[in-house]
Amino acid sequence: MSTFHLLVFGMGGQEWIWILVLVLLLFGGKKIPELMRGLGRGVREFQDAKNNVGNEIRKGMNEDPKDNKE
Repeated sequence: MSTFHLLVFGMGGQEWIWILVLVLLLFGGKKIPELMRGLGRGVREFQDAKNNVGNEIRKGMNEDPKDNKE
């Protein structure tokens, strides 16, 4: 395992524990699953949009320029 995996953004294990405790105190145990679902949906939508843009770029690069003449 690389150092990057252990120290993401320069933070060690203790900092991550404090962040998790703070989130738990701020939002409570009942709100966290709802927040994570929303975060998951947001990440999924971002990935879908990223893939769609990549597909459009690839499709545009593969088009024959002769077909686009008006």
